[in-house]
Amino acid sequence: MKLRNVFFASSAIAALASAASATDLEFYFPVAVGGAAADTIQALTEEYMAKNADVNIEAIYTGSYADTTTKAITAVRGGNAPQLIISLSTDMFTFIDEDMIVAWDDFVTEEEQNEWIGGFYPAFMANSQTEGKTWGIPFQRSTPVLYWNKEAFAAAGLNPEEGPSNWAEMVEMGKALTVKDDAGNVTQWGVHIPSSGFPSWLWTGIVAGNGGGTLADDTGTEVSFNSDAAVGALEALVNLSATDEVMAPGILDWGGTPKAFFDGQAAMIWTTTGNLTNVRTNAPFDFGVGFLPGLQQNGAPTGGGNFYLLKGSSDEELQAAADFVKWVTAPEQAAKWTIATGYVAPRPDVWDTDTMKAYTADFPQALVARDQLEYAVPELSTFEGPKVTQLLNSALESAITGQTEPQAALDGAQAAAEAILKPYY
Repeated sequence: MKLRNVFFASSAIAALASAASATDLEFYFPVAVGGAAADTIQALTEEYMAKNADVNIEAIYTGSYADTTTKAITAVRGGNAPQLIISLSTDMFTFIDEDMIVAWDDFVTEEEQNEWIGGFYPAFMANSQTEGKTWGIPFQRSTPVLYWNKEAFAAAGLNPEEGPSNWAEMVEMGKALTVKDDAGNVTQWGVHIPSSGFPSWLWTGIVAGNGGGTLADDTGTEVSFNSDAAVGALEALVNLSATDEVMAPGILDWGGTPKAFFDGQAAMIWTTTGNLTNVRTNAPFDFGVGFLPGLQQNGAPTGGGNFYLLKGSSDEELQAAADFVKWVTAPEQAAKWTIATGYVAPRPDVWDTDTMKAYTADFPQALVARDQLEYAVPELSTFEGPKVTQLLNSALESAITGQTEPQAALDGAQAAAEAILKPYY
């Protein structure tokens, strides 16, 4: 009996010692408390801790991406930074400028440099690397895609199994899909491209589809807002309401876009593939998913969030955080995340798992965003990113609301952005 008591006492001491020596980590996760994304990341975190008893991880839900960025900057300046955050891929230059992140290269082996970091889709790494270093690891990444209501297509005499393959087809289908009541009021618009908050993201896809390439160079110091392709893209966007009459005029709400689709107010919408699970769950009709229709060619921006390692912790803590990210981005874990949220699995090997093969066999719409990566361009990312992006967003909103002609709006944004970025040339 005494031996039994000694055994339990020794076990308790060992457990306490293990807990005392555990590495405690925090990471900021950009969602409000609750929801599928939070539930999934919490489940993955708990699964990792169960397999790694020497690590404690607290996921702190920090609201929007903007909230997360602000809180992370404040925490670093205050000397109480978490080890890990998920924030926008476009925040990379801001974080470098703030001297608040460390490169992942210092926490991977040569083999991991080639096989792990080298295993992500190049389109996602374009907003994750600069000057030969890796600053972000893709996780909840996305591209915008086109969704269409198959029932509305059938009612308009269109083939419900085929969405538009280019801009001209989208306009023509949009005319057939725009429905008016006896009083002449539109009850269903043909297409809905949201423009509130950050219109530059979807407009980047229109520019790319007009042969315009990227809006900024890979050093984050030069932009091309007023190229011929960019001006033509903005003119085409404005014309959807002004002359084509297939889209509601004015600024269209980003957050309300899925609901406008569900409620039959719009037959086609542009929104993130991150809404894919939401649409699958809540759309009261069959729907299709396709590439963004281009003016001249296929094109779309990448978007979404990366993992970043923040300064202010020990190398041991940062290595533990890096090891967690290696695990959570591995194929089986990444597959769980993709299925739960609709974000694009950021590595080809995720799509090769039996889990993802079964999922896409049942739900082939999930393959569209992956296949569109072949034509994807980086999202706008520069030094002084929030200021530069807001300049562009304001110019786009001015043109969309008819206050300024597209050429003049973009010329103004280009000049103002060049003035901001001049110190970084």
